[in-house]
Amino acid sequence: MDQLKEILGRTRLLARTKDLDVRQATQLAIDKAAESHNGPLDEALLSEQANLELTGLGALQPLLDDPEIEEIWINRPNEIHYVGATGHRVLALEISASQIRNLCFRMLAYSKRRVDRMTPYVDASLQDGSRLHIVIPEITSEHWAINIRKFNQPNITLDHLQKLGSITEQQVDLLSAAMIQGKSILVSGATQAGKTTLMAALLAASDSQDRIISCEDTFELSLSQSDWVAMQTRPAGAEGAPEISLRELVRQALRMRPDRLVIGEVRGAEALDMLVALNSGIPGLCTLHADSAKAAIRKLLTLPLLAGENISDAFLRPTVLGAFDLVVFCSRNELGQRRVSEILEVTSEIL
Repeated sequence: MDQLKEILGRTRLLARTKDLDVRQATQLAIDKAAESHNGPLDEALLSEQANLELTGLGALQPLLDDPEIEEIWINRPNEIHYVGATGHRVLALEISASQIRNLCFRMLAYSKRRVDRMTPYVDASLQDGSRLHIVIPEITSEHWAINIRKFNQPNITLDHLQKLGSITEQQVDLLSAAMIQGKSILVSGATQAGKTTLMAALLAASDSQDRIISCEDTFELSLSQSDWVAMQTRPAGAEGAPEISLRELVRQALRMRPDRLVIGEVRGAEALDMLVALNSGIPGLCTLHADSAKAAIRKLLTLPLLAGENISDAFLRPTVLGAFDLVVFCSRNELGQRRVSEILEVTSEIL
């Protein structure tokens, strides 16, 4: 570790003073370290580690590059957890508290979001589209906590999900027709049940000429459509910049001539704005946490109440009925396999 720190320091100095690229500066730093070192150096390993630190995300980069790994998290120094094809694993390696903090700042640089004592938690996106969540003390008891949810399948389709066994041929036909016909669909399920992946596949099945406006807390969708505007929320800034909420994004989206309004995850007062928008004739697609399709509908009958306005059950029931045509429920079994387990038509009988 001391050798690596020495090489990183020399590399940064050489890159700054000699106008060298990172790899050239790293090699020169290793050569100089070898000259002054009494014993042999593992130059290949040091070169790889230095380049990961300087051009990638250090110890996290191999995990981020592994397509089998779905989620990575850090609870404390010298320990990295991840979930992949073989389930939950813990990787023990040297990664100090200061390295974890530095990693956080480097990861946040892409999204230009910040974490500090005034804003001790943050959601952001990495350059590859993965979702980053960071929480720091005093919210956590002692250490910085990091979660990275990876999104490794851009431009996924319903046919692809069928080949994976996540959806049946009959379900593909039903959902493809619904998207082409401009129907509104609510995608529900638990965390990691594949809701965002299914939503991206549904959008790939829509009319290629549709203008899509998406509103998310953090950028997660990856679409191939050219007429697509992606928007994300913004927390209040320490310099006085106001918060931009999901409710505000939905209002802005309505001024942008959408053929389809997409909301990454409905969890609060924005449900009211969404229901009003979809009742104006704009097809919608959104995700919502629930443990069944019917539970998702019941949740939609309560979330708008968080808007704090004079809303009655007599208003909500016909509004929900007019907003959505189908509710899809995604589930995940004990082996981690995702599937569409239920598709429910929204009718007055289930409200």
